[in-house]
Amino acid sequence: MSSPSLLALSPLDGRYSKHIEPLTHYFSEFALIRYRVKVEVEYLIQLSQLNLKGCPALSQTAVDALLNLVENFSQSQAKEVKTIELQINHDVKAVEYFLKQQLENLGLGAWKEFVHFGLTSQDINNTAIPLSLKECYHSLIRPGIELLMSRLSAMGNLWKDIPMLARTHGQPATPVRLGKEIFVFVERLQVQLDLLDQVPFKSKFGGATGGFNAHVIAYPDVDWVHFADRFIGNLGLKRSRFTTQIEHYDCMAAYFDGLARIHTILIDLCRDVWQYISLDYFKQKINDGEVGSSAMPHKVNPIDFENAEGNLGIANALFHHFSSKLPISRLQRDLSDSTVLRNIGVPLGHSLVAFQSINKGLNKIEVNEEWIRADLNAHVEVLSEAIQTILRREGYPQPYEALKSLSRKGEKLLSSDMAQFIENLDISEELKVELRALKVENYIGVSF
Repeated sequence: MSSPSLLALSPLDGRYSKHIEPLTHYFSEFALIRYRVKVEVEYLIQLSQLNLKGCPALSQTAVDALLNLVENFSQSQAKEVKTIELQINHDVKAVEYFLKQQLENLGLGAWKEFVHFGLTSQDINNTAIPLSLKECYHSLIRPGIELLMSRLSAMGNLWKDIPMLARTHGQPATPVRLGKEIFVFVERLQVQLDLLDQVPFKSKFGGATGGFNAHVIAYPDVDWVHFADRFIGNLGLKRSRFTTQIEHYDCMAAYFDGLARIHTILIDLCRDVWQYISLDYFKQKINDGEVGSSAMPHKVNPIDFENAEGNLGIANALFHHFSSKLPISRLQRDLSDSTVLRNIGVPLGHSLVAFQSINKGLNKIEVNEEWIRADLNAHVEVLSEAIQTILRREGYPQPYEALKSLSRKGEKLLSSDMAQFIENLDISEELKVELRALKVENYIGVSF
């Protein structure tokens, strides 16, 4: 008998399935049906609280029974919904029919025609999906980003006093602190996370074309705008006031763009750590049971950062498509958003795989401080900035040009060369003492 994971079309459902299993709670077909059931049930309960003609207030016992249906919604019940869908060829209407039967079973048949009352499918979808997206963000995505930031912060604090040669354009540059370079990423992530937190999760809830036409014709004395605002607010979302048949998805697009920016920062991190490993600044902890290369026994490859980079790239490609496609719909509605929304879990799956890979990779690396210091001290030319700056302070003529002539001869600059240069300067002995005291390891400025 074949294994489902071996036949999975997507690695998310095969190779990486164990890493993303929590996502199924939010974006599987079962999860979508469950969220739709939740929205329909919550709507019926709050609708009944208006005590409308034909729809009197539900008793607390009835409310508890309906909420219990949502809380304990099962896969077998989801299969019932899918069976109905096969018969009628409409996924949201199938949920409505399922709930009407459940009301009959609970002795609440008198309320069944108020399931999905005055609504269109997108009132349900454009509430259920933002709700799942929000809950996933706060339960999985944001904690995943925070875990990486916490790990990076710990590393930054541990390494904050380690001097390191910087490289701008790939060339030796002014020394930095290793910890500061790590905190660059922490700060970037925090700024983007703060911005992402400001993006509201918006819902469309206003009837067939956004104007509560059916609601108003049946009950003209009800303030349906206020009702809908309160209903959506009680779910933890914000309602878009002016819509077509669907949510315009502008805020959802902003959310995806925000995640893509965070991913881009993480790609930058992966490439930098990869480079530091290549430079022997970082060593990777060795697991004796693992194989680095199928041909070269000595290799320990930085595969976790490479894996993360690939998965983040896939996620960003989809996020960029989502954010550019979803806000566009012909006139009051076309169906092109539907299949896109069903794929929201895919890039988020790649996000989780990447987060876990980065965290795994970070836990493997150790600082090769001896080599970092040796490499730094081998590039005495980076002190040319310090020397020419002090000479500027003292009014020495054309100090930049003097150091440029020394440090760009095309030969390796030695400490003895720098010492001789200082001795030949027409300056006071006191100033020469100051310049002689300059050390590459100490020329690291202030960051903390």
